[in-house]
Amino acid sequence: MGQTIFDKLWDRHVITGEVGEPQLLYVDFHMIHEVTSPQAFQGLREAGRKVRRPDLTFGTTDHNVPTVDIFNISDLISKNQIDTLARNVQEFGIDAATHGSDRQGIVHMVGPETGNAQPGKIIVCGDSHTATNGAFGAIAFGIGTSEVEHVFATQTLWQVKPKLMKVEFIGEPAKGVYSKDFILALIAKYGVDAGVGYAVEFTGEAIAALEMEERMTICNMAIEFGSKIGLMNPDQKTYDYVNGREFAPKDMAAAIADWQTLPSDADAVYDKVITIDVSKLAPMVTWGTNPEMGIEFTESFPEIKDFNDERAYQYMDLTPGGKPSDIDLGYVFIGSCTNARLSDLQLAAEIVKGHKISDKLTAIVVPGSRPVKKAAEALGLDKIFTDAGFEWREPGCSMCLGMNPDHVPEGVHCASTSNRNFEGRQGHGARTHLCSPVMAALAAINGKFVDAREVLA
Repeated sequence: MGQTIFDKLWDRHVITGEVGEPQLLYVDFHMIHEVTSPQAFQGLREAGRKVRRPDLTFGTTDHNVPTVDIFNISDLISKNQIDTLARNVQEFGIDAATHGSDRQGIVHMVGPETGNAQPGKIIVCGDSHTATNGAFGAIAFGIGTSEVEHVFATQTLWQVKPKLMKVEFIGEPAKGVYSKDFILALIAKYGVDAGVGYAVEFTGEAIAALEMEERMTICNMAIEFGSKIGLMNPDQKTYDYVNGREFAPKDMAAAIADWQTLPSDADAVYDKVITIDVSKLAPMVTWGTNPEMGIEFTESFPEIKDFNDERAYQYMDLTPGGKPSDIDLGYVFIGSCTNARLSDLQLAAEIVKGHKISDKLTAIVVPGSRPVKKAAEALGLDKIFTDAGFEWREPGCSMCLGMNPDHVPEGVHCASTSNRNFEGRQGHGARTHLCSPVMAALAAINGKFVDAREVLA
């Protein structure tokens, strides 16, 4: 019987323990940021311990950073967390892209951009969307603060091996349908708890056709599917992305020879298999207060089936039977660890070039990292956005979550390229509608959601 990529990677990293019970895993790379690391560092101090492998640890600031006046941090808690990270990484000898530095950005973008995300690794971080790195053929997942301390001290982690699900994306999508739509469609059909207890391998011809940044979008939102681990088989696109980056293997030929042994065997067995034909998908828009509450653009908002639906409709000020095009948008946000990479900004810029945003809304673009910001500016994307009426911001998590100054005003509907649409996620009373960068860009210039397929046909 063949093995899946997940089985191969898990077996490589088990130090001790039996299957079905907690097993001690070796951690190849540990990313940290300013929110979930302070208590872990303090725990080390109190125990008189050092970071075991500072060379396998990398830090950045993202959640709390302002995106306008970046060095004027008015919130004292935010400032304290940012300053504390800077002190901690210096004290414990950890390399970091600290606030305002050239490599700084959202933690799930910094790992891939620096070349630290590689096939074959186990990668952890005190943040759920660490699964993003699974696009490289790695086991990557978020951990709690006590686990952060454990990795600091031992470079290991106790975990129970999950079951394995294969999600196969087949077919060729219509123009105007993107990887963000793939994952939103999966979540809408099967629910936010469908992946609970599973590691999810995303595969199929539609995945193979995607570029690395599009693949990262899907693995990023494995969390919203209920799984803390989403991964893909590495291929030539993976190797090309890693090659030449700061922390890429010095002997790439040897690394690639090893990485080529990782993809799942043809006769590998899975606990569950789901197949999605992407040729039948349409652009997705969420209407409610979790990522499962999403529909295709041409569909109507569903009937109320339970208390959660009733509460969602009340919070969002929508009614069953309405359409995405009916939503009265007041904000557009292009950013987050899901869709703030250079290719995302390029797609959005192609849409808005030569147009003006609707005079009834505010629109902001927040590159996910400083390297992305610089690359976008070198291509003139910042001018395209600002000429259209967008605000062009400094990098950070920004309006994805309410931990920094970027909030959607109470009661305002926002077309957002982020990953979560919970109550208050983008600010108190904010109403979030998840979508692709192209759908968000089209919404900005039209003042409402429109079908990307019709525009791009």
